[in-house]
Amino acid sequence: MQFFRHDGFDLAYLDRRPASGAGDPVLMIHGFASSHYVNWVAPGWFKTLNDAGYRAIALDNRGHGSTSKSYEASDYTPARMAGDAAALLDHLGIGRAHVMGYSMGARVSAFMALSDPDKVATLVLGGLGIGLVDGVGDWDPIGEALLAEDAASITHARGKTFRAFADQTRSDRRALAACIIGSRDELTEDQVALIAQPTLIAVGTKDDIAGSAEELAALMPNATAFAIEGRDHMLSVGDRSFKQRVLEFYAENAL
Repeated sequence: MQFFRHDGFDLAYLDRRPASGAGDPVLMIHGFASSHYVNWVAPGWFKTLNDAGYRAIALDNRGHGSTSKSYEASDYTPARMAGDAAALLDHLGIGRAHVMGYSMGARVSAFMALSDPDKVATLVLGGLGIGLVDGVGDWDPIGEALLAEDAASITHARGKTFRAFADQTRSDRRALAACIIGSRDELTEDQVALIAQPTLIAVGTKDDIAGSAEELAALMPNATAFAIEGRDHMLSVGDRSFKQRVLEFYAENAL
């Protein structure tokens, strides 16, 4: 891992070039309570991209992984996290990249496509469909579950899932609780319609969090929906068919 500083945070990132030494860059932005390793290294995305000739880059979002933490919800807006991602490209001297995000990372990626359109060549939104516009449900119980003294006392099903995930990844639960409050900002239909980059929206057919990929794609001028068959929100990210479709998408939209 390497580090750079932006907006008061020491941000950890991983940058791996393909064997050829050169290749179109792909910047990956992970989901809530995850990390660059959990979303992108362990499921094989770095290997998949490097083997296909792409430069693979991913950061740990503020409050996550090896990046420094804050307990202020206002530090975790999608706009500020998008600023971190854009700053990483600047730090690496990359003017334009493919940008792929999963779940919360997809939300951050969409904000980045609007705030820094010249830096975002294409957009892959994984694990997030129309929830980008109308929200992804009530997340207060997740925050409560993260802060609960005793995990056995948690009765909310989704809260249990995210608490177990946070414990498994040894995350700073207090930082995540602040993040779950601060990162909920949505985009309007009019804002989504301004995202002109070629976009692939991929959601599992058993995902009960993301919302419809087709409904979101219909609001955008240059978007395609892809169904990740038989996968829920947690398992979609590493799906083989998702990886193959992304490689096809990048081949169709080379820099």
